[in-house]
Amino acid sequence: MVWFGTGMAHILSMGAYDHILFVTLLVTTFAFRDWQKLLLVITAFTVGHSISLAISTLGFIRISAPLIEALIATTVLVSSIYAILSCKKPDTMKLWTFAAAVAFFGLIHGLGFSFLLKAMLGKEQSVFLPLLYFNLGLELGQLIIVLVVLVFSLLLVKLIKLSLTSYKLIIACSIAFIAAKITLERFLELY
Repeated sequence: MVWFGTGMAHILSMGAYDHILFVTLLVTTFAFRDWQKLLLVITAFTVGHSISLAISTLGFIRISAPLIEALIATTVLVSSIYAILSCKKPDTMKLWTFAAAVAFFGLIHGLGFSFLLKAMLGKEQSVFLPLLYFNLGLELGQLIIVLVVLVFSLLLVKLIKLSLTSYKLIIACSIAFIAAKITLERFLELY
């Protein structure tokens, strides 16, 4: 069970702020009444990063950590730009297309999670149970992030009487600024 706690602690730590920003964007993309759409998109992200976490941890794919970190930052930047554009023109992408794009981005994020897990596993013989528990911990942590962002969003929109579109635009622009900075930094570290 130590792996479950490690997975949950990892995604809830400030070291995983890029993943937290990405999940925050996903949550703020939808209105509160569209919780089924949010569930589909969060599930697509989960499936994507679970697959790549498994194939990378098991050694079927090897990509450099700095490149993956740069790509993760890029997914956050692209998603924030999409969120900004969708504030002006909602439903610019079909739900299933959006979910597929999020699943693809999940594949990239899963590769990032795998570096930590592989480093912690060391030369352990059996990786199946640690991988399973680590991933379940990540998922619970992700659900906690979703819940916190939903509650915070609802309170902010209701208490401050901020329109949902204005709120989404503020969040997306703020995350876009952060994502642009970390994307640039991470790509510069490659050279």
